[in-house]
Amino acid sequence: MNTIAVVLTEPEHLELSRLDLTPPGDEDVVVDIEWSGISTGTERLLYTGKMPPFPGMGYPLVPGYESVGRIVQAGPTSGRTVGERVFVPGARCFGDVRGLFGGAAARVVVPGARVHSVDESLGEQGVLLALAATAYHAVAADGARAPELIIGHGVLGRLLARIAVARGGSPVVWERNPDRASGAEGYTVIAPSEDTRQDYRSIYDVSGDAKLLDTLIGRLAPGGEIVLAGFYHEPISFAFPPAFMREARLRIAAEWRGPDMPAVLALIREGKLSLDGLITHRFDAAQAAEAYRTAFGDASCLKMILNWGACS
Repeated sequence: MNTIAVVLTEPEHLELSRLDLTPPGDEDVVVDIEWSGISTGTERLLYTGKMPPFPGMGYPLVPGYESVGRIVQAGPTSGRTVGERVFVPGARCFGDVRGLFGGAAARVVVPGARVHSVDESLGEQGVLLALAATAYHAVAADGARAPELIIGHGVLGRLLARIAVARGGSPVVWERNPDRASGAEGYTVIAPSEDTRQDYRSIYDVSGDAKLLDTLIGRLAPGGEIVLAGFYHEPISFAFPPAFMREARLRIAAEWRGPDMPAVLALIREGKLSLDGLITHRFDAAQAAEAYRTAFGDASCLKMILNWGACS
């Protein structure tokens, strides 16, 4: 069994290649991928070669952790059935080619326990579930304060804001790029220069900009919390005295965990969370190289997806 996959052979060199697949076991499913998303955070770092040392890092590799497809083969102990549409958070089934994260392929082999059944009505929007679950993980952690200020109005920032609104909040979002200022639903988007507040009790940063911390500390109320919910490839540092005077708290939110996905799917089913308006660009998988360049270079691109329908 084999597949067509996006392969990063080295930084800034991407190609479509046919790869052999690991034979499925009794606990595995074979999924024909319909759509996969391109992450402008972690995948950009993989593409540029700036990803810090990370388990599984190395080239060549198959990127992608935002895939949706249909099960075409299910092992007897996989817990899944043929025909299910599922969200696939990546796969490691490409032999000597690393799967980091391994979702950008026409077909994958993955344990049935790793996939999540999704409603047929979601369609291509299912690729957004990883980011939605990551946003939920940040705001729903034990003892977490609801975000009052969110830094960045990309897809993750919008999902954070929408989930905050669904949980009864009304955050402010900072966005410097006027092309990304539109699309607010129940919250306010402003440029940082327009904001004079210095009493935020909770600031969630999804910008990935390691140089912002001093600015954000200056906007905290005493005892306020900054949540680093993006991914940072540069060392993070801050001036101690302002943080000391405010008794500032710093929390790092990692990627989503098992309970977060069902919680997000429930919010969607109940009509409390919409994924509309977040996918802005679509390319056939055969145009993957152009799609990645556009995703990383076009500021108007919130979420790029690859359509794998023509690949087999």
